[in-house]
Amino acid sequence: MGASETTPGKCKRSDFGKIIGAICRYVLPTAISVGLLLWFFHKVNFHEVMQIIARGCNFWWIAAMMLFTTLSLIIRGIRWDMQLTEVGIPKMPIIVDSCAIFGAYALNLVFPRLGEAWRCLYVSRREGAPFMTVVGTDFGDRTADLLCVIGTIILAAIFTPTQMGNFFAHYAVGHAIKDVFTNVWVWVGVVVVIGGSWALLRWGKGICWVESFRRGLQHVWAGFVALFHVKPVGMYLWLTLGIWVCYYLQTYVCFFSFTFTTEMVNTPGTVLGILPGLVCLVFGSCSTIIPSNGGLGPWTIAIAYALELFGVSAVDAAAYALVVWGMQAVMYISLGIFTAFYVGVNRRKIAEAKAAAAATAHGTQATEAPASK
Repeated sequence: MGASETTPGKCKRSDFGKIIGAICRYVLPTAISVGLLLWFFHKVNFHEVMQIIARGCNFWWIAAMMLFTTLSLIIRGIRWDMQLTEVGIPKMPIIVDSCAIFGAYALNLVFPRLGEAWRCLYVSRREGAPFMTVVGTDFGDRTADLLCVIGTIILAAIFTPTQMGNFFAHYAVGHAIKDVFTNVWVWVGVVVVIGGSWALLRWGKGICWVESFRRGLQHVWAGFVALFHVKPVGMYLWLTLGIWVCYYLQTYVCFFSFTFTTEMVNTPGTVLGILPGLVCLVFGSCSTIIPSNGGLGPWTIAIAYALELFGVSAVDAAAYALVVWGMQAVMYISLGIFTAFYVGVNRRKIAEAKAAAAATAHGTQATEAPASK
């Protein structure tokens, strides 16, 4: 068989496809982050932002934010473990659950969604589970978050209609978002893509890559539907509430780090800053739709816009967003280093335990062999 021939039933990915895939995964998200940051600092004066941070930032409240962030990651790990258990993966120690999430968020700072792939691969290899099934549980985990995001949007529309209305009416970004969601051709395109994908899966039998995709999709679906079978349901709901309360408090406690956001909290109509915190939660959550390195660019811009809706100046809002994002990034990196150390030590312990078990089994067989003669 010649070197250029391929084994029947196997697909060979072209070099061009690999290049396009690499651009979509790595170059494009990085370009988006850089582009948004350049636009952001064209909008505000970076020197003024640094002066505001230098003049006064109470980092004790920033430390409180970091505690709530860490707690949210731990709870997320425990909640994900409930879904993994439903697909037959034995319950893992909380430290393993937590490290899977710590590592994921740290790696997301390097490349978007890289952390999601890593945590699925880590659990798959550690527990000997099908990778695509674990990926399906990750999709289920994010679907639960999507439902929560929709819930917070509804709450923001009910309790902050003026601010939300001003964003869509007076901000260029708000106009653009409104135009996208009200454009009939966008929805026609969505229907065409969904319909075309369904038709390809339905009538594309025999096509190599379609069959591979179909098999992978079946495993993903098996992991995804675990979301609807978790037990106990009450525990899953409480953990979900805990995650999102922590998300909210991350932003809220940081309001007390700066004088301008503390003044906003004390302004009549903000309900002690509860309403600005809600809008920040909504804007920050929706910004994750845009691929970027750990939210750098989209998240900072979204939080700045949210604060501007409550009377905070653009420069002050930028200072707040950069400090919060920057300190979260430092914390994610620290947790990532801890995870790398733990995974390395734990991997050696598992390897040693397997070697000891194999040696014991071999010794048992050796002692039993003469008796069987």
